[in-house]
Amino acid sequence: MKLKLPSGQRLLMIYSGVLTLVFAGTVLMGATSNAGRATFDQITVHRINVVEPDGTLRMVISNAANAPGSPFHNKIYPRADRKIAGIIFMNDEGTENGGLIFGGSKDKNGKVSSVGHLSFDNYDQDQTLVLQASQDETTQKSSFIRINDQPSWDEEDLFKLDEKVGNLTKAQQKAAYQAFFKSHPRGEHRIYLGTNEDHSSELALRDPDGRVRIVAKVTADGKPVLQFLDADGKVTEQFPQASTH
Repeated sequence: MKLKLPSGQRLLMIYSGVLTLVFAGTVLMGATSNAGRATFDQITVHRINVVEPDGTLRMVISNAANAPGSPFHNKIYPRADRKIAGIIFMNDEGTENGGLIFGGSKDKNGKVSSVGHLSFDNYDQDQTLVLQASQDETTQKSSFIRINDQPSWDEEDLFKLDEKVGNLTKAQQKAAYQAFFKSHPRGEHRIYLGTNEDHSSELALRDPDGRVRIVAKVTADGKPVLQFLDADGKVTEQFPQASTH
């Protein structure tokens, strides 16, 4: 029996099928060799979450509208006050340990505000190193570096309290926070170096209880002052000495 040759249409279908298989194989091979990699000239996003292979959150890059809450051991606690663009850093356990935030605007009355803030936190606690520049609605400006001491209690205790008192009255909330901070000491500022809203500049050193003990300052009118203070805040020595006239 003689074999029938395929018709032209069938040949075209077979040819197209073979080309499709070859093309698909090429694409798949290319995808395999570049698995997990992509190159973009430009990308527009509202938020990027950087995670470890196990899903632990390590960094969030976000606009103001999609700003995250406070990540703590992979749980996100709400932050109504965090409506600003920036980058939030998390440690190996998915807990916030610093960030870079920034913003600025002019309102309908022409009043401006601006802020740039970079900070790093202690383990399971709040900011220990801060670099900040700010300008408020009255055009006052300040820029500073601040170093803080933070307590050893777990800051998640405060986040849990926030959730617990959320539906209480203002008076009940105030009482709850007062009771909390009686057993949970707050952090203390230890070193401040920067400019102030009155256009002076200063270096202020504080003791472990947050009391200012040494101030090196240049006033707004250009006068240098070095002061030593006691635990009650009284100036015990000053150079140059204050004028008696």
